[in-house]
Amino acid sequence: MRILVAGVGNVFFGDDGFGVEVVRLLDAEGPPEGAVVADFGIRGVHLAYELLAGYDSLILIDAVPRGESPGTLSVIEPGIERGTPDQAPLLMGALGDSHSMTPDAVFALFGPLGVSTERVLLVGCEPADTSPGMGLSQPVADAVPVAVGLVRELVAEQVAAIGSTERGRS
Repeated sequence: MRILVAGVGNVFFGDDGFGVEVVRLLDAEGPPEGAVVADFGIRGVHLAYELLAGYDSLILIDAVPRGESPGTLSVIEPGIERGTPDQAPLLMGALGDSHSMTPDAVFALFGPLGVSTERVLLVGCEPADTSPGMGLSQPVADAVPVAVGLVRELVAEQVAAIGSTERGRS
């Protein structure tokens, strides 16, 4: 049973650094049992390759504009469009540009790279300001500790679900 908690985003664009800040706080407090916590920033290709190590679940943390009030948290189970092996050359061409490695682009690499992660959850926060500059806006900064608690709950649920599935196979 392995769960990867991955913070993504660009700390040089204000609230886009939300995911990075959440995993920093999670790591400082001690990672949840059953999870590996990592800051991937804008290195989506590194995230895709890390998933090759074999994780049952991925909890991705990012700023996600959805038209809500700034600081609003959402848990989304995105539909994953896994690329196919015949798309590998095209998808691998995207690896040269880290800015094009959005979560969707990373998910598209799952098929060609052979990533077997079964469940992906996205913990998103509505940004207030993603213009150039460092530091989170106040509503997004206030959401960071709340997101940490939410991620801990999601990890505990995933650990329990994976554990019950494994016990059912025994």
